[in-house]
Amino acid sequence: MRRKSHKAPERLYGIRIDAVVAEGKCIVRTDEGVIFVENPTGGPGVAPGDVVDLRITNKKKQYREAVAETVHERSKVRAEPFCEHFGTCGGCKWQHIRYDEQLRFKQQQVVDQLTRIGKVPLPDIRPILAAHPTQYYRNKLEFTCAEGRWLTQAEAATDLPMDPRALGFHVPGRFDKVLPIRHCYLQPDPSNAIRLAVADYAFRHDMTMYNLKLHTGFLRTLIIRTADTTQQVMVTVQVAQDDPNQLNGLLTFLQTEFSQITSLNYILNTKKNDSYQDQEVVNWAGKPYIEETMDDGSGQPLTFRVGPKSFYQTNAQQAFSLYKVARAGAALTGQECVYDLYTGTGTIALFVARQAREVVGVEYVEASVADARVNADINGITNARFYAGDMRDILTESFFDQHGRPDVVITDPPRAGMDEAVTRQLLQAAPRRIVYVSCNTATQARDLGILDEGYTVTDVQPVDMFPHTHHVENVVVLERKG
Repeated sequence: MRRKSHKAPERLYGIRIDAVVAEGKCIVRTDEGVIFVENPTGGPGVAPGDVVDLRITNKKKQYREAVAETVHERSKVRAEPFCEHFGTCGGCKWQHIRYDEQLRFKQQQVVDQLTRIGKVPLPDIRPILAAHPTQYYRNKLEFTCAEGRWLTQAEAATDLPMDPRALGFHVPGRFDKVLPIRHCYLQPDPSNAIRLAVADYAFRHDMTMYNLKLHTGFLRTLIIRTADTTQQVMVTVQVAQDDPNQLNGLLTFLQTEFSQITSLNYILNTKKNDSYQDQEVVNWAGKPYIEETMDDGSGQPLTFRVGPKSFYQTNAQQAFSLYKVARAGAALTGQECVYDLYTGTGTIALFVARQAREVVGVEYVEASVADARVNADINGITNARFYAGDMRDILTESFFDQHGRPDVVITDPPRAGMDEAVTRQLLQAAPRRIVYVSCNTATQARDLGILDEGYTVTDVQPVDMFPHTHHVENVVVLERKG
């Protein structure tokens, strides 16, 4: 039997980081090819301009992968991370980079991917729209309650007994390990206070937390949603066991301690995974939804009801900027039939409805379509209709004959982009204008390569929705050729 090789990993010393590339990785260019650099859990964080020591973790024909172990010279683009959990928690991975530099890197990412992948003629790309604020901007966070606490190096080095329970975020790459969070800079008050209170209550009452390997325990997840404009708060507790005494005790505690909670819910989920879209949500106290408002420029602010399962942009303030960009790109005169593809709960569709003749929203999740119809009703919008189904099956000639052929299409697909069949159906539908909103410029660029058969890109506007991450939204306007 051949013994496994225990050859020491290759290390490179005093290497300068060149740039940031897709998915937030950094890159080093050498005579032997490029090296993609990631940060290991608990690592120092890497920024362009740093001089570091690298450990090679993987070798491919065309590139190598590595992690940084030591930073010898700090880049001028660096900033001091503001969160004590930086480097271990999976969120806000760009805290160590100045925000103006983050925007520059994101802008370049849009340029690179549209140019290299799309290979279509582009106009001058507008400067990225910065987010404000850059902290406490999320309106939804989901915390994991688990019997699988991640120990810091200092904790692991002691012989003191450690409680295995934790309420916080998963450590990257470890599905069974959760980092307890003392303070999170992503969601405004009372998010931190509610999370810490739930953890304290669980510890004081010997409440078991879910074991992700053995599938035992009571408390699974804590979901907190906040509304920026109305200050309403929704809390949803997900449990794995039918134990009314424990559940009612926790919910009564939350109701008593936090008068800000306007919607208190629970989910009994006995499956082996935490996904709850297929589970019943029970409204225990308050309303089964919270409300967010948005000014569409008509003088009548839109109201959106957001339920425990509803999709709503997690950065509501920047979503307003994003939607204004999309509506401006649509250049509506009030006479157009607008199709809003991947409409979700109808936010973009309703945002443009008062400037269009009619709006047709299409979404494959039936529950989201139901939310969209409710949102249309409560806002008194009668010229928006919503349909559920697979985009490939719905966008047919018979559907166009029945509901009108689109003059303008707004499409906001998931990260995977549009299915090629859908992209080609848009070519056949031949709207005058397409506004393509994307959270993944790589798949957006791929789709633009197909749409180039009938359309010209006339405008590109990046928007930063998620500060301190590598993610960037991008809005592209296409005009029909000829």
